[in-house]
This record gives sequence, C-alpha cells and structure tokens, in this order.
Amino acid sequence: MQKDNSQKKRSITIAFLGNATHDTRIANLTKSLTEDNIDLKVISFDWITPNFKTTLGNTSIFKLDKSKSSISFYLNFLRILLSELRKTNSSIYIAEDIYTLPVVTFIAKLRKAKLYYNSREFYAFLGGLRNRKTLQNTIRWIEKYFIQKVDQVLVTGDGDAQFLQEYYGISNTIVIRNLPLEQIPNNKVDLKSKLKIPENNLILLYQGVILEGRGFKPILNALAEIENFHLITLGSGVFQNEYEKLAEELKISDRVHFLGTFEQHELINYTTAADIGLALIENISKSYYYALPNKLFEYIMADVPVLCSNLPQMKKVVEEYKVGEVVDIEKDRELITRLKNLIMNRDLLFEYKQNCKPASSILNWQKEYEKVKYLFIV
Repeated sequence: MQKDNSQKKRSITIAFLGNATHDTRIANLTKSLTEDNIDLKVISFDWITPNFKTTLGNTSIFKLDKSKSSISFYLNFLRILLSELRKTNSSIYIAEDIYTLPVVTFIAKLRKAKLYYNSREFYAFLGGLRNRKTLQNTIRWIEKYFIQKVDQVLVTGDGDAQFLQEYYGISNTIVIRNLPLEQIPNNKVDLKSKLKIPENNLILLYQGVILEGRGFKPILNALAEIENFHLITLGSGVFQNEYEKLAEELKISDRVHFLGTFEQHELINYTTAADIGLALIENISKSYYYALPNKLFEYIMADVPVLCSNLPQMKKVVEEYKVGEVVDIEKDRELITRLKNLIMNRDLLFEYKQNCKPASSILNWQKEYEKVKYLFIV
C-alpha cells in the first residue's frame, strides 16, 4: 500500500550552539512549530550548566567540555553536529548562529532543502571580539561567504536588517523579533521574602547571559552610592565571577543576588517580582548598538517597567509604549540620578507598570509568529 505523500508532515531541523531549553527564541519557535504539526528536530549543546548530562529526543542537548581547550571544544562540537545532521532529511534547515551555519549549509544543500540563517547577533562585531581583529576578520569572511547561500536571513529588528543588507549586499532578510509568549504568571515567586529584602527597597532585575558590556559595572558602581536597591540576576555566564568580586570590593554583596538560570516556562514567575528591569547594554560594538534583546520584552510581559540604554532599537520600543525610561550610561552620574528619581517617584513607576499591560498584548510571540508562519508552513 502506497503512502499518501499529501499527508506527509513538513520537517524542520534546527541547530544551535547553546542550550535550546534556555533560549527564548528557540523555545517559542519549537512550541509553535510543534503545534502546527511540524516534524521537528533540534540539535543543541550545553557546556555551562553544572553536572549537565546529554539529553536526547526531539530536542537533543549534547554536553560539551570547554575546560581543556577551545580547539578541542569546537572540534567535538562540529563532530557531533555533523553526525546528528547526517541522520536528518528535513525540508527546512535552520542555522541558529554563525557557528552552526557552515555545517548546516553543507547538509541543507546535500538534501536539496531550504536553508534559513538566524543572524541573532552581528557576529563579526561582537563586543568580546573587539580587540581580536584576526578572529573578527575570520568570522566576517565565513559569514560573508555563507550568508549568500541561504534562502532567508532571520533577524531580530529592522536596524539589523538594514545593516546586513548594506554590509553584505543582500535583500532576503525577515524580521522576527525576540518576543515572549503572551502569558501571565501562574506561580509568582516572592523574591523579597525569599531573599529577605526590605519591603521599601526596589528590586533591579538583570535577566539573561552574564557577559561583558551588559551594564554590570555601571549598575554595581551606582548601587555602591545608592541604598534601597537590590540587584537580582536571572542567568549565568563567564563574567559572573568577575562581577561577584566587584560587588565584594564595593561592599554591596548583601544587595547583589545571582540566582542562576531558569527554564523558560518558569522565568516569568521570577521576573514579575522585580520593580525595574535592566537592559543597560553598552555601546561597545555594532552588535550591541543595534541590540533588541528578548529580556526587554520579557520585562514588559511581566508588567515590569524598563530602564534601558540610549540605543536606537531599545529606545524606540520603550518610548513608543511608554513602559520605562532611557538612560545614557556613558554620561557621568546620569544612571545614579535616574535611579534616585525613580525610587522617589513611585507613582511614575506605577504608570509605567500599567502601560506594560496593553503593550504586552501587542508585543508577544503569538502575534509575531502569525506574521512569519508562511516561512515554515508551505
């Protein structure tokens, strides 16, 4: 008996150098594609989570070891990625970053499948590479070569699309913003009680990967001069130890709390406990200058007012929806002045909080996915 090919499920393979369950963009896309009856395979990696063990399934997360050398780390990553991709025969392949792009391109072309590249960063202009010109040039060459071979380049904002079009001479960009699922907290965590924070103090929240250039030094230095604020971090990263030491040096360790990484479905229950969400990205590279991080929208979804850097894409959202304030962190003491003003003007914070509600009904993944669904459902 012959199979009815008209009923064959469309299949998609996603590859990502990171833990897919900790990534909002992949988690939301995976949920939507699964609900649309797509046969989905996700190949991802984890080298950060303590005591992590490889997990296999529709979303596979392979343990990597970065303690020996970067070369062995990448060779092992490429070996596993190629081995897993060879087992697939999908109609669409998505490279979620520059690191997976070359191998995913090879397999997609071999399978005569569509190829999408998620340019979630300007990889040749990452802040951490700004003093490593040889590596920057290598990444730029790799991206310039392979980006010409993809069917669609997925980007997180209009500014990203314009930059890539001009820089690489391409036109096939599609904006898919990093928006969270429309949801309400179902099990709110009282962080003030949990961490013994005085009721009259305000919680500043940083959510995401702990990296250089994400505003940690400015905010820690500000806290050293201002009382009645606590900083909570939901996330992890290679710079955590450095910022823990800085908090100790500034004698504010009792007001700085690193809580680690949480699963995406749990996150909003913690986010909603904050009084102000921080997106103080520093203008240290083109990648950061055009930043439109998912944390910005996750704060809004949790009804948390935003304090963000004076960078174009974030500024546009915050000012358009009136959900917080924009600060120039490069100006001496402006951050301190703004924080003092917010703690003295609780009515203003309440107004921003109220504005988050209508904004979140627009800035959510469900609406964003409907705009781009055609890319995956053909």
